[in-house]
Amino acid sequence: MNPAELYREETYTDQKMGTIRKLVPVCADGSDDPERAVQFVGSAQVMTPMGAVPLTFALDGTTVGEAAADFAGKAQLAVEQTAKEIEQMRRDQASQIVVPGQGGGAGMPGGMGGGGMGGGAGGGIII
Repeated sequence: MNPAELYREETYTDQKMGTIRKLVPVCADGSDDPERAVQFVGSAQVMTPMGAVPLTFALDGTTVGEAAADFAGKAQLAVEQTAKEIEQMRRDQASQIVVPGQGGGAGMPGGMGGGGMGGGAGGGIII
């Protein structure tokens, strides 16, 4: 840890939307460091078919109330960005489909035929 970059963390929640972390800069002796600005970080979760996805995002404001007022807008932006990233990951995975007999997968000529990957029922497409 860098003693010149320490923060004290305070946590706030409405027990519905998420959590706000207030990061108060401190000196190495634990006293507040007035030379650095307080930071606010929002945290929430969005449910997807794959389960809960955690979101973390910077919040604007100099008080907890201002950060709370900024929470919904920044959470929405984080949801949109995460959706774009998930869609890009899906596209990337779709472009990596493995078709049996189209290369030397698993170190065997001809791909995963015969005894490869559990004997075959269900095909060889990896998504």
